Amino acid sequence: MLDYFLGTILILVTLGSVGHILLFKRDPRAALGWIVLCLALPGFGAVCYWLLGVNRIRTRARGWQTRGKGLPRFAHPQDHAGTRRYAASPFRRENFRSLLHLSNAVTRRPLLGGNRITPLHSGEEAFPDMLQAIREGRNRIFLSTYIFESNTSGRQFVEALREAAERGVDVRLLIDALGEVYCFPRVRRLLQGTKVRCARFLPPSLTRGIYFNLRNHRKLLVVDGRTGFTGGMNIGDRNLAGRADNPARVVDLHFKVEGPVASHLEEAFREDWGFATGEQLELADESLSPRGNAFCRGISAGPNEDFEKLRWLVAGALGSARRQVRIMTPYFIPDRTLITALNTTALRGVTVEIILPAKNNLPFVGWAASSYLWELLQYGVQIRYQPAPFVHSKLLMIDGEYVLLGSANLDPRSMRLNFEFNLEVYDHDLCERLAEHFDGTWERSRPVTLVGLDSRPLTHKLRDGFCKLFSPYL
Repeated sequence: MLDYFLGTILILVTLGSVGHILLFKRDPRAALGWIVLCLALPGFGAVCYWLLGVNRIRTRARGWQTRGKGLPRFAHPQDHAGTRRYAASPFRRENFRSLLHLSNAVTRRPLLGGNRITPLHSGEEAFPDMLQAIREGRNRIFLSTYIFESNTSGRQFVEALREAAERGVDVRLLIDALGEVYCFPRVRRLLQGTKVRCARFLPPSLTRGIYFNLRNHRKLLVVDGRTGFTGGMNIGDRNLAGRADNPARVVDLHFKVEGPVASHLEEAFREDWGFATGEQLELADESLSPRGNAFCRGISAGPNEDFEKLRWLVAGALGSARRQVRIMTPYFIPDRTLITALNTTALRGVTVEIILPAKNNLPFVGWAASSYLWELLQYGVQIRYQPAPFVHSKLLMIDGEYVLLGSANLDPRSMRLNFEFNLEVYDHDLCERLAEHFDGTWERSRPVTLVGLDSRPLTHKLRDGFCKLFSPYL
């Protein structure tokens, strides 16, 4: 009798799991694999599926969101008066009109004109400007980062934040709970006893769970809602790339943001602060005067959003290209959609150039990336490896008019798992400055060829292919 009862339970659990797979698994290959496992190993297969195959990241984030613990949902704007008022040249061309329409449909913020975006190269340029902005802050200073080191550079920021809070400025620091363990002592300890309000993003919790994914990878500094900084740069001595005696030095690009779009950076911080603390901060109703000619939009992407925004926008941007696509990224693990989009773009006659680091700070990511490159090279995509030190810069430029910049990499972690913040920018002058940087890097970088990839030792090919198996989790 007991055997009959247990057998019935196993059958019901197996059939229920198969039904869930059929209803919710998007990839038919993954669905078939899970169904075979569930039927071949009744009970055990179902347990594996519910532990490993269900995307709890999206489900859990949705649950927190709908319970009002930050990350509010917004209506998706279909059109914006601001884009109609300006007759900027990119919008007169059909390809950029199509890209603009896509962005309007899948993002929840309007495109804003009148901005100035200034590239800052590594910590030598970025840190002094950021510290100066903090010292000049009068009302509120919001800082969010993934890694905040407690070395010399980090302590300069700690002191500037402390001094600002002492003079009555509302200073808030949001640091990722996983990112903060990269250094000791932790920055929060250095700020104990000060008036700076600190919070951690998604620390280990019995109610929310323990996650190595679902990290806040955004880098945002907003001062008085008017001046912002964003990009891919963390805070610490490793970003002082000009110091030859710095063995862990990292080359990176950060961006100073001035103009109306600074409000998008602050809005993103306020959402994240509400998510982390449960405290809802009211958006300031301020009118920001124009500071430049760039059209910009802040894009918050993460597992809480309605769309896989970054994947869709990158595919849309590649589809809009008519002359040239230029990509610089430290972590490059393309999915099938991105590979198809890149190859299709190259086969249309568009020049596609990709710069990757020759030596990755995460070797297994670099090894996995190597196993994908032949699929692009054979269809005309040009790829080069730039020499050490490790370069953490992230750019996607289209036809010298459009650039997507920010914290996201071209890998599954940024596309699906992390909370990221990017800016899409229409600005010919900014693209010219970034093109000069790209050209200089391209000239000193080593071409990657099919012959070179084929001549790798067999042990390297096997190693790279093995790491490729884990691409969805890297």
